[in-house]
Amino acid sequence: MIITSIDQLNPQKKYSYADYLKWQFDELVELINGKLFRMSPAPSRLHQKISFAISGNFYNFFQGKSCDVYHAPFDVRLPDPKKSSGDEKVFSVVQPDICIICDKEKLDDRGCIGAPDLIVEILSPATRKKDLNEKFDLYEQSGVLEYWIVQPNDQTITVFDLTNDKYLLRKIYGAEEMISGGVFPELVIDLTKVFEIPEL
Repeated sequence: MIITSIDQLNPQKKYSYADYLKWQFDELVELINGKLFRMSPAPSRLHQKISFAISGNFYNFFQGKSCDVYHAPFDVRLPDPKKSSGDEKVFSVVQPDICIICDKEKLDDRGCIGAPDLIVEILSPATRKKDLNEKFDLYEQSGVLEYWIVQPNDQTITVFDLTNDKYLLRKIYGAEEMISGGVFPELVIDLTKVFEIPEL
């Protein structure tokens, strides 16, 4: 059966990446442990500005290095590490706002398969619960080494480091601070520039 509308899908059903590949509709969705999540509508201008500022810092830092920077839409498949990773056995496909991947073997023409080294999610009212709960648990279980949660309204970035398979809070960084340390110790970002409020 050809699926051309998200309304044809059963939100109670468990879907795999093999199912995901067959869908022929324009709306962006994510799968987390087989559960279907709609992506939020077009991000706000502030969201886009923050994403561009962080991505720009990452791009400049990683030029000439072995890691790649990607931003949404970009499929990241996170198979259960205890199971085989064929398309029909992958039940989590997400599109992080920004991710850094250093293992080139995880990259293919369809995106990334396996945990990125670092993921950034920028909260919005529509994604807040998912980013703080379902995605937090998924990224922890999948082995994402560093998770940044950006809260535009509070002008903070909460950073978690994976230690002994569990996320530990490193720090909540405010708009006047510099982020450094973690997986990439030499990476330093001035948050005063990230959180500059765009003119209306």
